[in-house]
Amino acid sequence: MKKQRNMFFLLSSTFVLILATVVISDHTRDTYPRIIEAKHKCFDVEYQHLAIKTESENDENVLQKHVAFFDRNNDGVIYPWETFKGFRAIGSGILLSSVASVFINVGLSAKTRPLRQGKKCPNLLFPIEVQNIHRAKHGSDSGVYDAHGRFVPSKFEEIFHKYARSNPDALTADELDEFVKGNREPKDYGGWVGALAEWKILYYLAKDKNGLLKKDIVRGVYDGSLFVKMAEEKTNSTKKKNE
Repeated sequence: MKKQRNMFFLLSSTFVLILATVVISDHTRDTYPRIIEAKHKCFDVEYQHLAIKTESENDENVLQKHVAFFDRNNDGVIYPWETFKGFRAIGSGILLSSVASVFINVGLSAKTRPLRQGKKCPNLLFPIEVQNIHRAKHGSDSGVYDAHGRFVPSKFEEIFHKYARSNPDALTADELDEFVKGNREPKDYGGWVGALAEWKILYYLAKDKNGLLKKDIVRGVYDGSLFVKMAEEKTNSTKKKNE
């Protein structure tokens, strides 16, 4: 409950519209960092050659995968109640899930809605159209998603190549702060707040016992696989309690 109250305060005070990228779960800090303990090779300085590559040869839209977990019926549209169910599935409490679903859908819906006669067509159900999620990207971000929502490997590797000094495969709190500040665009105050909230919340919930935000976990946020893992962990935990 204490974690949920802290998160609720942060969300309500900043009014940040957090994408599904935000990992909100009471058990994440203690459970998920132990799921992935893969070893990484040192980053090759030739990462620049990856700049024009995407995660797959068919230019798969990873940003869509990032939010697809919250499309509970797989119809390509995410309604507030689906966002709510998604947050509940990864272990978030009722209050926090409610706040997150309202902020996310109200803030992102209009940006992803198609134009009707040159104008945005409002919908009071605030649906988010998955295929247009790239239109909702905020400024001052890492650039790991390109303008079309595709994953840019060189930008992802650049995060750790440039800022992960203590450990090549993880970020400390100070390194994370430096990374967020390094992405800031002039006078993009909304982007500053959005990026700061997203990364701070992720660090708060997903850091390991040594205060490190692991590379694998960050990668899992970008492609949405982290949410699936969290949901599986919650389901297994619930089953064990009921046995």
